[in-house]
Amino acid sequence: MRTFSAHAREISRTLLPVLALAVPVPAAAANDLVLGVCEGTFGGAAPAELVDKYHPLAEHLGKALKTHIVVSPVCSFPRLESGIAEQRFDFVMARPADYTARAIRDHGYRYVAQVTPDVSCVYLVPRDSPLKSLADAKGMRISLPEKTSYMGQLCVAGLRDAGVSAGGNAQFVKEQPVVMYQLQQKNVDVGGVSSHAKAVTKEALEKAGLRELGRSAPQPYFPVIASKKVPPAQVETVRKELLRLSETPEGRALLGRMGLNGYVVGNEEKMVQLLAWLEKK
Repeated sequence: MRTFSAHAREISRTLLPVLALAVPVPAAAANDLVLGVCEGTFGGAAPAELVDKYHPLAEHLGKALKTHIVVSPVCSFPRLESGIAEQRFDFVMARPADYTARAIRDHGYRYVAQVTPDVSCVYLVPRDSPLKSLADAKGMRISLPEKTSYMGQLCVAGLRDAGVSAGGNAQFVKEQPVVMYQLQQKNVDVGGVSSHAKAVTKEALEKAGLRELGRSAPQPYFPVIASKKVPPAQVETVRKELLRLSETPEGRALLGRMGLNGYVVGNEEKMVQLLAWLEKK
């Protein structure tokens, strides 16, 4: 017969993992800085996964600032929007750059840096497709990322620049692999995916029986912005630290953990122009 203590240990082993998942992300103390992180609709990561993924960066930047930075995972656009509007985030890393661009335009946030390289919508077709340019996609069946996603907006805008309206011929899907599947099954004629996706490498396209038809204009990717509450000296320190990451083995390891290549600066004007380009009719 099992003793009570043995039974209790068994219950503990069962419940502890569940309870661990239920523990909320620690709230920031009064003097802490808050880093809001949003990977957008295609990220798919749970809040705890985002904290684990970006905590090393927050810790690195916190050491440079001689303070503590708390990662605040943002898994919905409304929460990202309200957090920016209410200045709840001292720094924001958001893959959907339209939100960071609006934060700069409407809420006094400042550009810090952005991930390199820029991002484009890559338009793919089956290898044997007769289409030769994006302009040939008029009236064709098109599959694109979710309409409200940053990539979906880039894809729609890129088609518009080529004189093609997404209109009633486009279907929007939540997962980019679905776009690839539809193309391979020839359920659609053209599909749009991110230039950062592994699926658009030459080898991957060859294996999938697809080819590239064209690309949208490159735009900012995963920018970092700072609230107007953050002193300019702290903003500059964070900018310098981000730029240095790709220069050391430790920094490159940190970038690799986040799946990033490095950071660049100098595209603040492009951030402002992004919204006008997306909203152009």
